[in-house]
Amino acid sequence: MECPHLGSSVCIARLGQVPAGLASSWCCSVCRSNKSPWVCLTCSSVHCGRYVNGHAKKHYEDAQIPMTNHKKTEKQEKVQHTVCMDCSSYSTYCYRCDDFVVNDTKLGLVQKVREHLQNLENSAFTSDRHRKRKLLENSSLNSKLLKVNGSTTALCATGLRNLGNTCFMNAILQSLSSLVEEFRKTLCALWQGSQTAFSPESLFYVVWKIMPNFRGYQQQDAHEFMRYLLDHLHLELQGGFNGVSRSVILQENSNLSASNKCCINGASTVVTAIFGGILQNEVNCLICGTESRKFDPFLDLSLDIPSQFRNKRTKNQESGPMCTLRDCLRSFTDLEELDETELYMCHKCKKKQKSTKKFWIQKLPKVLCLHLKRFHWTAYLRNKVDTYVEFPLRGLDMKCYLLEPENSGPESCLYDLVAVVVHHGSGVGSGHYTAYAAHEGRWFHFNDSTVTLTDEETVGKAKAYILFYVERQAKPGAEKL
Repeated sequence: MECPHLGSSVCIARLGQVPAGLASSWCCSVCRSNKSPWVCLTCSSVHCGRYVNGHAKKHYEDAQIPMTNHKKTEKQEKVQHTVCMDCSSYSTYCYRCDDFVVNDTKLGLVQKVREHLQNLENSAFTSDRHRKRKLLENSSLNSKLLKVNGSTTALCATGLRNLGNTCFMNAILQSLSSLVEEFRKTLCALWQGSQTAFSPESLFYVVWKIMPNFRGYQQQDAHEFMRYLLDHLHLELQGGFNGVSRSVILQENSNLSASNKCCINGASTVVTAIFGGILQNEVNCLICGTESRKFDPFLDLSLDIPSQFRNKRTKNQESGPMCTLRDCLRSFTDLEELDETELYMCHKCKKKQKSTKKFWIQKLPKVLCLHLKRFHWTAYLRNKVDTYVEFPLRGLDMKCYLLEPENSGPESCLYDLVAVVVHHGSGVGSGHYTAYAAHEGRWFHFNDSTVTLTDEETVGKAKAYILFYVERQAKPGAEKL
């Protein structure tokens, strides 16, 4: 939200008085807790958040008590201690507005505080990196530590810092990271040169610039962000990248076989080569029997959770049948009679008529992204469907959903799970996102900056929001049908 109190509450004169080192590890000046530290943007004092001992809020409340025995000056009236910043995510909160803040002062003071805290953090990380490098030089490769159930620090996997309700972005990036090899294979065919890595901060501000819907520090929908990200990447690749013209990109893409191309807006890119599939949409008029066929490209499939399963909340709940991913896929592809609000314009009848609709998959992608529609609108609000949906970790067989299954090889329709995005909480505008991703035969749980090693059983119990499956490669030397 746009906060009107920044001008009278933000002061950076005392910013140099804050402690050195990791801002996210600062201790509350009252209880000395280092959990959830917040810095007051008026006096730069550090206190714990409301979910620890609430001293940051108490600091604000104490500042509002009228001064006795002393006449308040104009300057004292303006100093309100109402705005503070999370030392871990750098998100800003106003106690008077009782909400997170997205704007800044005319002089950009909030951003200056954010940059100062980030510089402290980066300096501490640099020192820590040098220290770890010396330790690693004196240890063998087998001595690498991995965080298992919170016991040690993970060195082989890196988390992403939460920049203020940006877990929706982190979960998607951490899921897509398991698919980087698929990206690498195709990118190497298009461009030669060193790869550029962006920090989450840089990417987040680029997202703000090119995707206005995601500006601010409010919680966002991870699926919506993923689609925006892929769509913008696809458009960027069509327009040229690093000085490479669109014609060169299309020429390089022509080396891909026609059967592997899925074109959106007239062009094929790395995005469509990996995530792109094709649906055939069949609509039949129930009056005259006229059939209409249309081919639609897709980057992901959004699946409804069938209504008969929506009360089953956990995997171990025994009442009623278990909802499976196959139930959701079958609901998506089954013949459906369109209701009165979706009447089909029949060209033979020359008016809108009742009709049936059915989807077939004409072409499967290399990476199959399945979005379970857990949020739906009621008359007044958007509710969450918290049903557990059972999904396979290996061997998801998509052959029965194909338009021409007889033309597919035995392995080409099998998919193995590589990533899962999970939404924790009750609403799309709140809660938290985490991700599970597989790498080199092991599963990791990504919770923003925290990475832990986990197992297949834990992954299988997750209430998936987005599932990423990779096409199983045929074994070398296998006969082609």
